[in-house]
Amino acid sequence: MEYKKAVAAPSPEELRREFLLDPEVAFLNHGSFGACPRPVFERYQAWQCELEREPVDFLDRRLPALLDDARGTLAAYVRCSADDLAFVQNATTGVNLAARSLPLGQDDEVLATDLEYGACDLAWEWACRRAGARYVRAPIPLPLREPSEVVGALVAHASKRTRAVYVSHVTSTTGLVLPLEEIVMRARALDLVTIVDGAHAPDQVPLDLAAIGADYYAGNAHKWLSAPKGAGFLHVRPEHQDRVDAAIVSWGYSEGDTFSQRIEKQGTRDPAAWLTVPAAIRFQAERDWDAVRDRSHRLAREARRDLCVLLGTEPLAPDSMVAQMATVRLPRPSPELSQRLFTRHRVENPVGGPEKALLRLSVAGYTTRDEIDRLLAALVRELDAEHGQHDE
Repeated sequence: MEYKKAVAAPSPEELRREFLLDPEVAFLNHGSFGACPRPVFERYQAWQCELEREPVDFLDRRLPALLDDARGTLAAYVRCSADDLAFVQNATTGVNLAARSLPLGQDDEVLATDLEYGACDLAWEWACRRAGARYVRAPIPLPLREPSEVVGALVAHASKRTRAVYVSHVTSTTGLVLPLEEIVMRARALDLVTIVDGAHAPDQVPLDLAAIGADYYAGNAHKWLSAPKGAGFLHVRPEHQDRVDAAIVSWGYSEGDTFSQRIEKQGTRDPAAWLTVPAAIRFQAERDWDAVRDRSHRLAREARRDLCVLLGTEPLAPDSMVAQMATVRLPRPSPELSQRLFTRHRVENPVGGPEKALLRLSVAGYTTRDEIDRLLAALVRELDAEHGQHDE
């Protein structure tokens, strides 16, 4: 696929005008659900209109080839074979399919960090409970001085019962880029299956699935790649594909169907989000997104330093582990802070983690320095008010 060559990366202000976001809101939470730019969203709606114009022709005759084309474009983007890739609803769906495919037995263990996404923790606990296995969450000591500390803390909890290692590429609550290649390499040396939650990775960090070499890698296109909601993928190495079942048994189980067909043929559904993934890739390619990404990384690290100074807290990890999400500790738990930031200041920024004491900032390509300054000013007002309440 060829793209128009970008003369220069657009400014954050220029990019913001291409998104459908409320201009009155400082939207610093791209990490939760992403945001779809107008040209991509219009292509998404155009696919939906094509489907409704002639549903039988679209779904029965045209869709297989359209999905092959879209999957091929995505495979080139994440650097893998299209035969090893299948579209799914989102990364959590992919993690679930991977978890259910593992032949776990009584007293087997699945090893993870304690930084994983809560919904996927629940999926692994469910899968392990059904098999009589254990889900082991290795504590990761925060703050980290260097990425290798994650590897050491994780491997230290492996045992003779460990059968698989599950980790995030970029953690959700803490926003840290984990040393994934080293984790996969160490797990492979221990003959362990590796499953990766890559929900936040595609486009936030450059992705090369073939080089990473994980057995299973589930990702989202609707977050940092800015495709429509409902566009996720699951990459599975060939030796594991026969064990991966779809969410339901449907037409993809006909004799001769491929791994991708088995996962994707799930009865009548709207495939428009999947078909729009190439448009999202094109949108970024035509805007020199490598430069946009680098600019966003720098701004996220700069904002994190400012937040740490303002809050008087220590960074959770070195700059090398920060991409476009930066998480800082609050001076004290603040369960209502996120709601107050939105209601009183029109700043959308999540607060999560244990006891709601971690503030996570997302810097997307459209994020301006002014929006970060709005967050800093709002925090001063809200935390001063909290401090006054505590003093009473």
